[in-house]
Formats: sequence, structure tokens, C-alpha cells
Amino acid sequence: MKVIACQSLTVLLCLLITVNVVFCQSDQLEDEIKAEQQLNADQIKIDDLSQEEYAKLREKAEKFEFQAEVDRMMKMIINSMYKNKDIFLRELISNASDALDKIRVLALTAPKLLEYLPELSIRIRADKDNNLLHIVDTGLGMTKEELISNLGTIAKSGTAEFLKKNAENPDLSITQLNDLIGQFGVGFYSAFLAADRVLVTTKSYQSNASQYIWESDSKAYTINEDPRGDTLKRGTQITLHLKEEAKDFLQEENLKKLITKYSQFINFPIYLWNKKTQFVDEPIEEDASTSTVDETKKDEEAEVEEVKDEKPKTKRVEKTVWDYELVNVAKPIWTRRPEEISDEEYNAFYKSITKDNQDPLAKIHFTAEGEVTFKSLLFVPKVNPADSFNKYGTRTDSIRMYVRRVFITDNFDDMLPNWLNFIRGVIDSDDLPLNVSRETLQQHKLLKIIKKKLVRKILDMFKKISDEDYPKFWAEFSTNIKLGIIEDSYNRNRLAKLLRFHSSHTGPKEFTSLSEYKERMKPNQEFIYYLAGATFEEVSSSPFVESLLKQGFEILFMTEAVDEYTISSITDFEDKKIPEYRQRWSTTERERRKSGTYRRTQKRI
Repeated sequence: MKVIACQSLTVLLCLLITVNVVFCQSDQLEDEIKAEQQLNADQIKIDDLSQEEYAKLREKAEKFEFQAEVDRMMKMIINSMYKNKDIFLRELISNASDALDKIRVLALTAPKLLEYLPELSIRIRADKDNNLLHIVDTGLGMTKEELISNLGTIAKSGTAEFLKKNAENPDLSITQLNDLIGQFGVGFYSAFLAADRVLVTTKSYQSNASQYIWESDSKAYTINEDPRGDTLKRGTQITLHLKEEAKDFLQEENLKKLITKYSQFINFPIYLWNKKTQFVDEPIEEDASTSTVDETKKDEEAEVEEVKDEKPKTKRVEKTVWDYELVNVAKPIWTRRPEEISDEEYNAFYKSITKDNQDPLAKIHFTAEGEVTFKSLLFVPKVNPADSFNKYGTRTDSIRMYVRRVFITDNFDDMLPNWLNFIRGVIDSDDLPLNVSRETLQQHKLLKIIKKKLVRKILDMFKKISDEDYPKFWAEFSTNIKLGIIEDSYNRNRLAKLLRFHSSHTGPKEFTSLSEYKERMKPNQEFIYYLAGATFEEVSSSPFVESLLKQGFEILFMTEAVDEYTISSITDFEDKKIPEYRQRWSTTERERRKSGTYRRTQKRI
């Protein structure tokens, strides 16, 4: 279908359904292939394939060209769709994960598929000498026809096709199929963000399939049977010829950070070819001059050596070795049932996503269902982050959003209200609306529903904090709760139950809640009485306090600046009125009387 050129990328993507490829074998085209082969033969190297073999490979290869509209679309995808260049690694790992999930799903009804190669994994290796990056999976693999269909047709999702074929299979559950990630069929082309040439070597799981090499510079692509034969056994290897400006992706530390950021919760192990330091024992070479000794002396010492331990003939030496290192050690425990997870696992997971060296103070793990279904695991840290209020009101990175365990974003404007900026955790959903690049969430009413459910669950978590731990929570996060009362009118009544104040009943070392205050109120007491000041000593020595105490009333003492604004936001608590507080008390009794505060307050009380 010919795609109508549009100014808007969104319209183009909506209109694009399937783009056919054109097969050309003219003499002129053959001449171009040979010329291009001669130009690049010395620059390209594939694994252990020699330059001579590679030249013959390209000479025999069938060449396909994208239609003109597709060429323009490719440029838009590469240059306009993705904001961050490093997204390409997430997309290629996601594709590899899908390929592994597909073979795993098929093996449920045909276990023999995994007999030849049981390992299901992803391996990533940087070749700095040749400026190559390899991503290898042992997944489903592709036939020649699937290469043309999946990689030669933009917006053709192989995952969507797989789901369609197996959706009605009675032996496969929806849960098993829902693990597949791909949606739009454009993620593979993000490889051209970092590479100017991409090679795909693939061997289908089908026993009679050959191994093929697909190669493209984003303008055209070639397909040829691999002359090395079946080297992969099963699966796909993507080889990226990185651009000059993308050489940072050859650094193992950079790759490790990106894998951990985007793909640490992928279902399958991801291995990175990395160096590590280890200590090994090496033999000690004896000096030739010391090897010649008097034979008589040897005989005399022979008996002594028999009873002594033999001296070590080796020494420990530090060596740097290269091997595959498992990167995604942390597991997505939020996908499991809470009763199956130990506190140790929760604590380890919290530390892995926050880099905090302390265990969390509280946690909540739940699945929300309804208009949107999502799983969430949220934590309260023991200590409020030092920059919590410096960043107050700005974008937060405390909540990480995943879609089917693939990281999408932690850059939210309002996933949680500002007063909950200390909460840490993850959200994972299969239903969230994403843009085509899967970098950002589309603005949608579902996000408001998620926010509402998250806040409700967090408040439930606060209420369940034990009496032993609540003083620690209040010492760290009392200001956040008070700001919540000021800013969040919808949850104001729920938050009011979390408030704690000193009172004339508890003294300066203990706190009381409004509920406890209410239980101690006199039978005919209509108001909740309180007094604000700079210190406990100041407010407790006020003559107003003395007057009320004589009448048997308890008084709440508010000694923090935010308290007055907080209490003025609450008009009543469980049918007990809280008088409006208009003016802060003066420091001395004389000043109080001069300002008239004494008479006004006395009248109000």
C-alpha cells in the first residue's frame, strides 16, 4: 500500500499498515552492489567471517529496496520518534525477550523444541577493536520469509502476529501470552539511532530452516544464507556497526548502567561480556643460582623436611579476566503473590531500586483492578531524603513505571502529590497507553485513576504502621503529612487521623492523635482546643492554658510553624469543631494584653 506523505508523524504512523518491498535484479543494480562491496570490503567484519568470505557473501546476496515513502518514514523514525539515543538498547533487549518468550510458550506444548538448546538467555558483547556491538538471544529465530516480513515491513509487529496465531490455542493461557512486550513493530529500527549499519544473523527453531544474514544501512537491505552454516543453533544475533558519536556504547560500564536502568526486570538472564579482577595461584620460578646446593647439606636437612610442612611453591597474583557477567540480578518480585515473599526479599529489592543501605520502614504490595489493572510495590524509607523539600513541587523520580517489566519512565509531573515525594517504589501495568517510542505515557484519564488508587493505598500503609514504628515515621515525615492536609482537600479527613501533637495531657515527650484527644474529651465538650507558639514551655505557661485546665479541658500544643496553617485547614474532626485560628500568640503576657489578643481569644474559647 502506498503511504501518503504527511507532515505529521502521528498521521503517518496511523496510516501506515504494511509496506511492501520491491525486488530488483537488474544489471545496473548488480553493478552497484559490486561497487559498494569493493568500497566496504575492508571496513566490515562479521565475527569470524573473513573479508574474502564476506565479499563473496555480498556478491551473491539478494538485494531489496524500501519504497521511497518507506525511506522517508525510516528517517522520521530514526530522527524524530525517539528522544534518547540509548533507548535502542532497551528496544533490542525487549525484542530478544519476546523471542525467548515465544520459544518458551511453544515449548509448553512441544518440549522437544528446547532439547537441542535448553538455555534461554540474552548475551551482549562489545567489540571495541571493530566498533561492533552484539546482542545475541537463544529465542525463536526467523526464517528468510520472516526476515522479509518482520524487518522489511515497517510497523509489522512479529509479536502481534504471534499473539494472533496463538490467541485461540487452548493449551496456552492469556497470562503466558501477556508476557510478550512488542506492540508497534518499530522498536528494531531504533538500532539506527546508534548504528549506521545493522546485521541480523538468525536461525529459526524449525529443524529444516537455514541460518540467514540480514543487512541494512536503513536505505535498503540484503538477505543471504550464512556460509558458515548453523553457528547459532537457534536464535538471533544483532550486530551494530556503531556511529562515531555512539562509541560510548562500547564501554562496559555504560552498557551495564543502561541494562540495569531499562531491562533489569526482564524475565530472562542478561549477560554482559565484562572484565573482572580475580586472584590466582601461580608457580614461583626458582633462581638457578640457588638450585645448586651441597649434596651433604641436602642429606642433613632431609629428615627435618620430612616433619615440616612443604613450603608453598605458588604465589597469589592479581589477574584481569574476561567473562560473561549476569547483570539483571534483581527480580521483579511485585509479579509474585505477597504471601510468597519474605521480608528479606522485600528489603533486598528496596535496596536494589533505591541504593539505600537501610531497610524500609513500611511497605505495601497490591494489585489494583478495574478500569486499569496494575501491580505496585511501594515503600516508606526510614529517613526522609535530605533534598526532599529542596525538590518540593518539582518532577519526581521516586516512582518507576514499568510496562510488562520494561522500564518506561520515572519522570512524572503528578503521579503522586507533592507531599508524598518521599515514597519509593514501582508500578507495572499491561494496560497503560504509551506513545510509539514507549518513552513516555500518553496523557490519559487512566493516569488520574492510578494516582487516586496509589494515594488511597499509601494512606492505608500509613495507618498500618505499628505503634512502635509510628514515632519514627512521624519524626521524619510529619511535615509532609501536614502539607498534605493543606494541599490535598480530597484526602484531608484521612490525613487528619495521622496527625500527632503534644498536649497538656501527654507532656513534652509524648504525642497524641486527634482520635485519642476526642476519647478524652469531656461529655459536653464541643470544641477541640489548641494553642500555638514557639516552644512547648511558652504555650504551656500561657494563662489561657491555666484557665482551660481548671475547667478540665485538654489542650493541644502546636510548636511548629506549619501547624497553624495545617489546623486552619481543618474545620472539624469526627463531628467535633476546630475553631479557626487567626493570630499567633504574642511572646509576653503584656504584649498579648496590649494587642487585644487576650480578650479576643478568651471570647473565642
